[in-house]
Amino acid sequence: MKIIFIRHGETHGNTEKRYIGRTDEPLCEKGIRLIQSRTYPVCDLVVTSPMKRCIQTAEIIYPDVKKLICDDLRECDFGDFEGRNYKELNGNADYQKWIDSGGTLPFPNGESVEDFKNRCTAVFTQTVSALPCDCTPAFIVHGGTIMVVLEKYAVPQKDYYEYMIKNGRYYLTEYDGKKLRILGE
Repeated sequence: MKIIFIRHGETHGNTEKRYIGRTDEPLCEKGIRLIQSRTYPVCDLVVTSPMKRCIQTAEIIYPDVKKLICDDLRECDFGDFEGRNYKELNGNADYQKWIDSGGTLPFPNGESVEDFKNRCTAVFTQTVSALPCDCTPAFIVHGGTIMVVLEKYAVPQKDYYEYMIKNGRYYLTEYDGKKLRILGE
């Protein structure tokens, strides 16, 4: 099964390098223009996060394709870091602890990395296992969501942060029911 992973278009918070997880921002004008200027692979079904930025991206790219909205594909809850960027968090003791941990500590008053990974991989597995083999879904989701799924299933296996992807970009993959092979972009 071919699977497309598309990171939503750019939002105002993205342009300012803010931690935007549970904040339900729409795309900014620059983000809309970028999505409209690109060509994406054909798909049979769009699977998307419930956040405005993902739904809006899906509507621009695939206006006539059926959409399946999955709540558990939303971005990580960044807790106390939500809506802030590294400049604003500079000097914050909790932020420094999180940085020193290599991003492995739970976000203060937010979601743990483990919970986020478990949530995303569970809904990915559940969703694709329910689809026919000849279906090509496009997952229009968040950067962190894509990173989680690829870290768990892509071969060769890489670190979570090595799968970071820019807004509006995509990975085309092939899934054999156990592993994802990245075919390109």
